[in-house]
Amino acid sequence: MAPNQSIPPLNDKSLFKQECYVNGEWIKAKSGKTFEVKDPGSGKLIGTCPEFSKEDTDEAIKVAAAAFPAFRKTTGRERARMLRKWYQLMMDNAEDIAKLITWENGKPFADAKGEAAYAAGFFEWFSEEAPRSDGDTILASVPGNRVFTIKEPVGVCGLITPWNFPAAMITRKVGPALAAGCTVVAKSPGETPYTSLALAELAHRAGIPKGVVNFITALDNTAEVGSALTASPTVRKISFTGSTGVGKLLMKQSADTLKKLSFELGGNAPFIVFDDADLDVAVASAIACKFRSSGQTCVCANRIYVQTGIYDKFAAAFAEKVKGFKVGGGYDEGVTHGPLIHDRAVSKVDAHVRDAEKKGGKILVGGQKMPDLGSNFFQPTVITGMTMDMQLASEETFGPIAGLFPFKTEAEVVEMANKVDVGLAGYLYTTNLQRAYRVTEALETGMVGINTGLVSDVASPFGGVKDSGFGREGSKYGISEYQIMKMVTMGGMGQPLQGS
Repeated sequence: MAPNQSIPPLNDKSLFKQECYVNGEWIKAKSGKTFEVKDPGSGKLIGTCPEFSKEDTDEAIKVAAAAFPAFRKTTGRERARMLRKWYQLMMDNAEDIAKLITWENGKPFADAKGEAAYAAGFFEWFSEEAPRSDGDTILASVPGNRVFTIKEPVGVCGLITPWNFPAAMITRKVGPALAAGCTVVAKSPGETPYTSLALAELAHRAGIPKGVVNFITALDNTAEVGSALTASPTVRKISFTGSTGVGKLLMKQSADTLKKLSFELGGNAPFIVFDDADLDVAVASAIACKFRSSGQTCVCANRIYVQTGIYDKFAAAFAEKVKGFKVGGGYDEGVTHGPLIHDRAVSKVDAHVRDAEKKGGKILVGGQKMPDLGSNFFQPTVITGMTMDMQLASEETFGPIAGLFPFKTEAEVVEMANKVDVGLAGYLYTTNLQRAYRVTEALETGMVGINTGLVSDVASPFGGVKDSGFGREGSKYGISEYQIMKMVTMGGMGQPLQGS
């Protein structure tokens, strides 16, 4: 039975925008071209958005550049007030933002409400960082010199965000950029543009000056828009969240203009459960970590390693929990998990399941497409007997498959966990403090959750190593990604007092 998907009406219908926001105005693409956006649950048309081109993007860059000289001179306290007002408007309209997220992304409404609050938190956090971004005074080694540093905004920033967190990925980049005094051109994901456009409307209401924040959209022209941002000498910073392949391409394109870069790229998170772990806690955490947003997050547990002493108990308890899931449209009553974003995602998930099955994996739960619900639905799946030659062992699935790998020793599981090109997040469950510390140090990831499957927090530095990228978002370190450090040396300062 197809999902009901009765869309709750927005409390404020003016938050639904189908144009781009540039220089404080709502505009169409110069070509007049648009692209369609569809509900991934029902497949029905939501609306259209402008198909921006290089010409349109270059114009947005010019606008941001024109706004930069005045905006960089605002005080940190002034920028803090702007961000705080934007934050408050997000909180006041959180329900509508959540409705838009569910509509275009498909995640259950409860999850969408959680994202709306999480996303707003970045504006609140960086409103508090803006007035406290201080330089340092340095004791010079040369007598008579006085040395200090000041932090300055890097300039115009190009921000490219993904569809899996339509609100949070925007605010996690725009918040620190504005706090630092930068202006931005933000490329919204073609699959989920409406959440970001609603945020643009709230920026307008918050009094963000014209040209400081510019939101543009494209689907077929995504590569063209990305190339325009990376090629422009005016854009001094690119921040991108997405696949490793696209990140490497953007890095190559940015080389000619030597931009400042921060990339949060693909993940393939190991989730390690030792024999001495609290089984109930480990199972509940693995459920949340693996199946959040139907497995469509970069920090989802992709490879679940369970020590042989508790492997069978863990698998049975884990599978029993998954059997209780209800898959359907994001707005439908009681639904715990929604659709995948498109049919290509479903095809990849199905290919990973069939590969594991072919190579000896045993499907305990799920394992099939759900055509009765729609083309983008797949059953939450649990597979035991996983081996390292299966695709899921080396490829990020980005879907609702939990593959359980057995292991015997710490050394064995760390070797398996690190045997990938990426290193974003990792998780481990144990009640042994020494084990927790030595395994954490051995894991090649940028983040580790110990006895927790949730590592995302506005206060925590988010980012990876290896092919998962570089740079950190959120936390006290996030604002530095949008700043340059200027060193000042003053000479002739060691003279005696006059008249002495």
